[in-house]
Amino acid sequence: MATSDDEGFVRVATLEDLEDDRTLVTTGGQSIAIFRHDGELHAVDNRCPHMGFPLARGSVEDGVLTCHWHHARFELSCGSTFDPFADDVPSYPIELRDDEIWVNPHPEADEPPEERWSGRLEDGLEEDLRLVLAKSIIGLDDAGVEPGRPLGIVTGFGARYRDEGWGPGMTILGAMANLLPALEEADRRRALYVGAIRVADDCAGRPPRFVQDPLAGSEHAPSRLERWFRECIEVRDRQGAERVLRSAIAADLPEERLVSILVGAATDHRYLDGGHTIDFLNKACETLDHVGWERADELLPALVPGLASAQRSEERSSWRQPVDLAELLDEAFEELPDRLDAGETADEWRPEEGFEETLLSDDPSVIVAALNEAIEAGASARALADRIARAAAVRVARFSTGNEFRDWNTVHHTYTYANAVCGLARRTNGEGCYRAIYDGAMDVYLDRFLNTPPATIPEPREVDENPEELLSALLETFDEEGEVNEAGRHVADYLDSGGDPGALKRALGGALLREDANFHTLQNVEAAFEGFDRDGPEAGRIHLVATARYLAAHTPTRREREQTFTIASRLHRGEEIHESA
Repeated sequence: MATSDDEGFVRVATLEDLEDDRTLVTTGGQSIAIFRHDGELHAVDNRCPHMGFPLARGSVEDGVLTCHWHHARFELSCGSTFDPFADDVPSYPIELRDDEIWVNPHPEADEPPEERWSGRLEDGLEEDLRLVLAKSIIGLDDAGVEPGRPLGIVTGFGARYRDEGWGPGMTILGAMANLLPALEEADRRRALYVGAIRVADDCAGRPPRFVQDPLAGSEHAPSRLERWFRECIEVRDRQGAERVLRSAIAADLPEERLVSILVGAATDHRYLDGGHTIDFLNKACETLDHVGWERADELLPALVPGLASAQRSEERSSWRQPVDLAELLDEAFEELPDRLDAGETADEWRPEEGFEETLLSDDPSVIVAALNEAIEAGASARALADRIARAAAVRVARFSTGNEFRDWNTVHHTYTYANAVCGLARRTNGEGCYRAIYDGAMDVYLDRFLNTPPATIPEPREVDENPEELLSALLETFDEEGEVNEAGRHVADYLDSGGDPGALKRALGGALLREDANFHTLQNVEAAFEGFDRDGPEAGRIHLVATARYLAAHTPTRREREQTFTIASRLHRGEEIHESA
């Protein structure tokens, strides 16, 4: 007797097989639960789409199938769920032929996978559902969808549904997008998942951001728009600043000019919000690189709430006492235009011997003087920003574990701020970038006591282990608390023994993404990868040593996110997580 037909139906059971109006069958390795309810037969995937519990153990009442584990409910006739945390359960066409039950286990999909998982990604963001977000990211990647699609969905959501505007979640999403090329293929899914859940967390329970319209007047000179924008930020006029910024975007100002306007406003005061403001601005620009600058009108205005409300460091005692750093910089800025003019006619700048050591010195006036001279000698914002970032990396690499644990954040903030200035200096060479460089240099100076006594930066040495053994030893440090110096030593030995920097970054990235890494740790590793690529293997060594120490200081964690991601991966592969019977 035939067991299948030309329409894809398979004979799976008989009416006699139904016990308590249900039975469980397997065809082609696929487990299907069959129910008889109100005189009709229904067939659904036996695995609850939430977390895989066998639905054959569920209960049916009034046309509703309920899973007994987390109580997800499904319309038995079509599989639609009543509960946002659960997906629809796949249902299958079923026929009764005499007393034989026939099921089509492979019906045509109602919608393409890209559309299905894009919709579920939006559902996961709206409801802040981590398992749904993980499933959606995995589903989109498995369908061959490029990362730009989920990035676009998540950035659009984050820019719209958080009244405070651009925040840590959007920054992490941008950082994860930057990490993608450096990661193992499987870890790219994890990176997008981490970015998505951080955006969803940031927006959960928050009011949406109501968009302001551009100014309705005639065309305005870019210089006037810049003055208006900076004046609005100066007086903390969020609505006015957004209208001006959207007017500048509507005027099709080039990317460089838009960035210059934003950086100018972000550096009219010192080191805003402990460095976060500049970091967020840079990440917004980098995110637009990934999703397209045609979306500038959607994303850049989300920066305005933070710019308008940011704490200004000249209002903090550390910037005023015992040395008035703000006044020292005000004096430097008065002559900055003239120095920039002089630098335009200078020969190619070459730093004097000891320049980078000066940036790490104990006298802020000497540091400012060195920057003044460099600018007059033609130093570009890009060249100076790179050196400030290396100095900030040294502070992390030399961070003394005798400090309070929370002081890791202090050196970290300076480091990610300096990395952001490097990124912005590659987009614009205006006065704002130079002011940001001075701010970064002063914060490197303020961090000097956190290098007392300084941790030793590993010097090159001969090692017996091969690079693979060193990499394995490095990863083991992240499973034990307090292996900070050992992690830095392993990275140095690995690089100095000829290890592949790409393999090292893949290992560090994988270790990062399997942890419940906090905002700062995610930022730190991404900034270190940027720094290494920017400076090259020799000078960039310090960045990877520094971030390995930082990562080791913040691991191990409970790894809850990885557990959720693993469950989503197993469900997507069709694995049975629980026994069917």
